[in-house]
Amino acid sequence: MHRAILAASLLVPALASAQPEVLDAPQGAATALQDRAYRLQHEFAGAVGFLPSDAYTKGLFAQGSYALHFNDIIGLQARGAYALSLPTSLRTQLERDFSVLPTAFPRVLFFVGGDVVFRPLYGKLSVSNAFVVHGEVHLLAGGSAFAFTDGLTPSLRPAIDVGGGGRLYLGRAASLRLDLVNHVVLAAPGSMTGVTNVLALSLGLAINVGGTE
Repeated sequence: MHRAILAASLLVPALASAQPEVLDAPQGAATALQDRAYRLQHEFAGAVGFLPSDAYTKGLFAQGSYALHFNDIIGLQARGAYALSLPTSLRTQLERDFSVLPTAFPRVLFFVGGDVVFRPLYGKLSVSNAFVVHGEVHLLAGGSAFAFTDGLTPSLRPAIDVGGGGRLYLGRAASLRLDLVNHVVLAAPGSMTGVTNVLALSLGLAINVGGTE
């Protein structure tokens, strides 16, 4: 009997020490991810832009677009723009001093196209600890049709588009949008004109309909 009591008294501390040890979570190890405060669905946008890549003719354009955003990451966009061309000082000098005809300088009349919109980055910033602004970064890839003219003969040329931009949310329904897109304009069928790069920089106001907050 005494042996049984002695064995039990030795076994209880051993069992207690064999219980798994519960460790406290280290301080600062938790990661908090917040959902987007603003979501897009039907986006209607108007923008003004600049075509800076031509050394002889600079372009100003007005653009309208509609984008359908399927979720927070992927959407499709359709757009159209009308351009106004302005001669550079180099072109003016060539026309004045070397009698180069204006028809030697093709200019953009308008362009229309569509893109896949990829929006991988969304975040918010505190401004002077006074208020918080929300924004995102997006990428674009698609195609366009460019209408050129030399003053006599208009031509329509296809283009491959690659670009990106950013958005600053003004609220649930409105945002400011900045885009930079490189249009790789291909030669028109049967034309001797080579590949042309048309860079388009635009800033616009977008109105969102149907998104949730």
